[in-house]
Amino acid sequence: MTTARAWQEVADWSATLLRRQTGTGVVEWNRRVLGCGEGTEVGVRRWLRERGVLGYPQLLLVMERFGRPEPLGGIASGVLAAQYSGRPELRPVLERLVAESGTFGAQHVQVRRTHVALVTPRRTYAVLRPVGRDRVDLGLRLVGQEPAGRLSAVAVSGNASLTVRIVVTSADEVDGETVDWLRRAYSENC
Repeated sequence: MTTARAWQEVADWSATLLRRQTGTGVVEWNRRVLGCGEGTEVGVRRWLRERGVLGYPQLLLVMERFGRPEPLGGIASGVLAAQYSGRPELRPVLERLVAESGTFGAQHVQVRRTHVALVTPRRTYAVLRPVGRDRVDLGLRLVGQEPAGRLSAVAVSGNASLTVRIVVTSADEVDGETVDWLRRAYSENC
C-alpha cells in the first residue's frame, strides 16, 4: 500500500534511522551539534559526515539546528500544489506514475519541496521531478543499467543513487514500457 507522508512522519522515520545507524537519539545528537563549534549549515553537514551521519538522519539534524524550509512545514497536498503550480497538465503524469507504482508492493511516497520520492522499505527507487512546464523526469535507481532507448542519463537529480531517467511529457507516455522500468527499479531496491 502506498501512503503520502507528511514531514513529521519523515522526521520520525529519520530519527529511527539515526538511532539505528549511531545508537544515539535525536536529543543527544542535537546537543552534540550545538557543541560542535560549527555555525553554518555546510559546516554542520561536514561535521556530521565525518561522524558517519548521512542521508535522512543528517537532513533531520540540520533542520533541527537551522529550521525547516517553509514548504516542508506544510501538508503534502500543499507541497504538491506548489510543485505543479503553473503546470497543471503535468499533474496527471505524477498521479498515473504513483498509481502504477502502488500496485508493486510495500512502499511509501515522500513528497518533498521539489520532487516526489518513491521509497521501498529499503530505499528510494524512483524520483518524480517536474522540469519546466513540459515534462516530468522519472529518475530510477537501476544499478548497472546504461542509458539506452527511453532511458537517458540522469541530469542533476539531487540524488546520487539515481542512475537513469525517463522523460515523460504526458500521462499517455506512462505506458507498458515505462511501468516495466519503474517495476524493475522497485524490484531491484526491495
